[in-house]
Amino acid sequence: MTSAQDKRGSAPVGFITELDSIEAASVIYLRMWCDGPDGQISVWNDFASSLGSDHGSRIVKTFEKLCSLCAQHGRRPLMRHSVQCKCLGSDESCFANFIATATSGDREDAMLIATLLVRPDVAPIITSLAADFGLALKRMNLAALKDWGGGAAQTQTHATTLH
Repeated sequence: MTSAQDKRGSAPVGFITELDSIEAASVIYLRMWCDGPDGQISVWNDFASSLGSDHGSRIVKTFEKLCSLCAQHGRRPLMRHSVQCKCLGSDESCFANFIATATSGDREDAMLIATLLVRPDVAPIITSLAADFGLALKRMNLAALKDWGGGAAQTQTHATTLH
């Protein structure tokens, strides 16, 4: 039997298509990375093909460190939906907002959001990583990710959520 504590963070709060490109990419790459080696290879390929092998590799290492610190020092496990899911979970929404805020240069606000994800002493470290990662996303062509899911998610009613 699962408790409310086990489900905390996975409650759907919206759809990926409602996010801007940086936020949507953050969630999609988080899902892919956490899916395991095949997803991680796909993340590396995306960054290497968009930013070049050297810079892409550096950014993937930055993202790996960000994910690792969130897992090691998280206030609780970061919940996420499957890669194909069109829903946006509450933890994923927080992660997306964190990346976008760090990318925009609002360091203090980003660190405040980071404390929702990790212990306060780790917040400055992941905020720097998030800013680097988000700036790399800005340099990539994210138009395809913004439209991820096509029109199906846009025509789906908010009253019906399927996973």
